[in-house]
Amino acid sequence: MAADDMTIVMRAPLFQAMGPEITRSMIQNRACRLYERGERIFQQGDPADSFFLTVEGWVKLYRQREDGDEVVVAIFTAGETFAEVAMFMGGRFPATAEAVSPARILRIDGAALRRAVLQKPQLAFDMLAAASLHLKRLVQQIEQLKAQSAPQRIADFLLDQVPAEAGPATIALPYEKALIANRLGMQPESFSRALARLRDVGVTVDRDHVRIRDVAKLIEFSARSNEDDR
Repeated sequence: MAADDMTIVMRAPLFQAMGPEITRSMIQNRACRLYERGERIFQQGDPADSFFLTVEGWVKLYRQREDGDEVVVAIFTAGETFAEVAMFMGGRFPATAEAVSPARILRIDGAALRRAVLQKPQLAFDMLAAASLHLKRLVQQIEQLKAQSAPQRIADFLLDQVPAEAGPATIALPYEKALIANRLGMQPESFSRALARLRDVGVTVDRDHVRIRDVAKLIEFSARSNEDDR
């Protein structure tokens, strides 16, 4: 594994807790696999015998409803692990993972993690902390759906992609608009209307690129109460 990839691996809270020595013993000479956009990493119901780390790109975790619609559970990007709790508990994956952009993914064998936990029992608590972080994100998403208007949800999403807190910014949407809409609890047509309403606060869209005239103004809009937005 390249040195740059190892730096990304060590950004993950679970591997930070393990430390470089145990992490290297777990991943050894494993190579990242390249997934094309739309390619499945694992299927809901598959044996949960591994967990994964995103080295590059974006991955969605989703469940299939009986009517065929997808419900996006989470989105992961570089430096984030997924499926570790399902793997450690055994059984089968409760959701499907799919690359939503070209992605490089590192697969870690479940037996290697179990050996690491036996070597360092504290890792079991670190895994619980990682699971709690995922749960916290889900709770925050639910709160966002209830507390914010559709344009505010989009504003928050855009702000997550921008490191600056003021001035102009241009960002490339990390994945397709339909998936962003799904993640934010909207239908694609509702997403388009809500995105258009952000023109009033200096947000314009050109295909897959978004230009923000003043990040500080968008932050102010995001923080307004739902009643004010109405």
